[in-house]
Amino acid sequence: MGADSLYWDGLSRDEILGRLRERMAAFAASRYRRDVAEDLAQEVFVVLEEKYRHVESLDELLKLCFEIMRMKLMGLRHKESRRGETTQKDVTELPLADPGESQEVLIDRQRRLQRLETALARMGERCRNIFRWKLEGKGFPEIQKLLSVESINTVYTWESRCRKELMTAMESLEKGGGK
Repeated sequence: MGADSLYWDGLSRDEILGRLRERMAAFAASRYRRDVAEDLAQEVFVVLEEKYRHVESLDELLKLCFEIMRMKLMGLRHKESRRGETTQKDVTELPLADPGESQEVLIDRQRRLQRLETALARMGERCRNIFRWKLEGKGFPEIQKLLSVESINTVYTWESRCRKELMTAMESLEKGGGK
C-alpha cells in the first residue's frame, strides 16, 4: 500500500470515497476555477461508481481519481476553448457604440450648409439653375436643352465656372468674409 495507508486504515469505503472527493475538489481548485472544482470532483466520483465499482485497492482508487480528474479538466478546457469562452470579454468593459454623430460634426455640417446657402444666393440665376438641375439628376444634354444653348461645350464651361465661383464664395465665407 501507499505511504499514507495509515491515514486510510479502518475507514469504510464511503468514508474513503468522501475523503478522496475532498482531495479531488482541492486538486481541481488548485488547477482551475474554484466554482467548477466541486462539480468536477462530483463527476469523477460518478465515473468511479459507474465504471470502477469493482476497484478495492486504495492505491488504484487514488490513481484512477487523479487520472479521471485530469481527463475531466482537459475536456473542460477544450470545450471552453472550442466555444470561445476563454477569449470572451466582459460586456461591461466594452465601450458603448456611438449612437450617432457628435455635436461637433453636426454643428460643422450645419455651418457648411449655411455657407453654401449664402454662397448660392449670391450667385447668378444661370449658376443656381445649373446646380439645381444637377441635383435633380439631369445630365449635360438635358441642361443644354433647358438653357437653349447650341453647344454642349458651352454648358460644360458654364458649369465649371459656376463650380469655381461657388468654391471661391464658400472659402471666402469660411474665412469670415461676411455672411
